[in-house]
Amino acid sequence: MDLGLTGRTAFVSGSTQGLGHAIARTLADEGAAVVLNGRSEDRVEDAVERLRAAVPSAQVEGIAADFADQGDVHRLLQSIGEIDILVNNVGIFEVAAFEDVSDDDWQRYFDVNLMSGVRLSRRLLPAMLEQGWGRIVFVGSESGVNVPADMTHYGATKAAMLALSNGLAKATRGTRVTVNTILGGPTYSDGVARTVELIAQAQGVPVDEAKSAIAARNVTSLLQRFIEPDEIASLAAYLASPLSSAINGAAVRADGGTLTTTL
Repeated sequence: MDLGLTGRTAFVSGSTQGLGHAIARTLADEGAAVVLNGRSEDRVEDAVERLRAAVPSAQVEGIAADFADQGDVHRLLQSIGEIDILVNNVGIFEVAAFEDVSDDDWQRYFDVNLMSGVRLSRRLLPAMLEQGWGRIVFVGSESGVNVPADMTHYGATKAAMLALSNGLAKATRGTRVTVNTILGGPTYSDGVARTVELIAQAQGVPVDEAKSAIAARNVTSLLQRFIEPDEIASLAAYLASPLSSAINGAAVRADGGTLTTTL
């Protein structure tokens, strides 16, 4: 299926590895020019080279910026060019007891997970509305709906992201600009993979065994496995395409059945 992305330009935050890189690669495969983003110049340059190797025809460049650093964010917003598709993917997570998360930690989570999307959308949405076409895709999480007790700080930012996306969608009424959120489930990103490797090492078991055991603990999952980044990336590419024109203001589930609600 041709998603009709040739000639479009996409910016994907947090795209030097994992899910963000998978989304950028899928968009490039579909003919979009892609702007990658990561915290450091070295990471961005490496990601650009990897994407060019994976998709030789790709038009790809990168901008380094740490969304926890307001100076970096200001420089990014000043240097970013015309963008048709914004994928708000950057995010941080960790397991921590509620009482152990400091005010500074809360602020960092909101700066990276929520305010990155606020600042990028505020910069790019007006031009999308003016040119008459655009896509904003937030990469959310089922944790924003069913907030985990040991990741309350993370879940709160993802819940706020849902509200942000829904509110921005209302600003696009009657246009060909759409704003949607992907409600992803437990995904085998690079960060998760590193955690699983550490658990496997500590338990003295093969990584695949630890991976399967951890996935099986998610008793509501219908997949009973981790979701692969490419599976989320395919949905992101569809929501970024002209083919998704009737989807706006939606939270589209790609959670593997983890959420038990019907809507």
